[in-house]
Amino acid sequence: MGKKHVFKNGKGFHKKKMNMNIEDEKDINDPSVEEKTEEIEHAKSATEGEEPVQEPEVAEEEDLNAKIESLQNEVEKEKKEYLFLMAEFDNFRKRTLKEKSELIKNAAESVFKGLLPIVDDFERAIKASENSDDAATLKEGMELIYKKLKKYMEQNGVKEMDPEDKEFDADRHEAISAVPVPDETQKGKILDTVEKGYTINDKVLRHAKVVVGQ
Repeated sequence: MGKKHVFKNGKGFHKKKMNMNIEDEKDINDPSVEEKTEEIEHAKSATEGEEPVQEPEVAEEEDLNAKIESLQNEVEKEKKEYLFLMAEFDNFRKRTLKEKSELIKNAAESVFKGLLPIVDDFERAIKASENSDDAATLKEGMELIYKKLKKYMEQNGVKEMDPEDKEFDADRHEAISAVPVPDETQKGKILDTVEKGYTINDKVLRHAKVVVGQ
């Protein structure tokens, strides 16, 4: 009786174990289990791929360092541009001074070159006067040279002032004397020119020395 009972229990235990294996297989093949497994694997892979979260203080410090570096680069760029512009301005200043100096030099050279023929005429007139007693001829020759000189001056913008019978103008005239006049209309007028004045391109080159009525 006891052995038969043991056999039944063993058979029953074997049967129960088989039933458990079948249930385990059912649980493994259950779709809900597979879905949960996939979710766990997905969450695990996502967690592994994420970068570590930085602390707020660290992120702020890195942002400030990036801004400082950017500002330093901008300052360096502006400094280089400033130095370049300063060098360009210095070259421009030197070039302008050189051109101005050459212009003045060339202008003076041109003026004196034009005076040389007039100087030649004076030398010929002086030489001719040594062998001539004809005063009228000498005077005529001097007048021709004088007219030639005046014409050359006018060609270069130099003109003679004509202050006679005009109002005194301190910007153009220099009063060297004041003479009392009986006629009221003569007061403040130029009575005589002691030394002529000249203008160059309508600018006073030399003030005229005059006598003014008072």
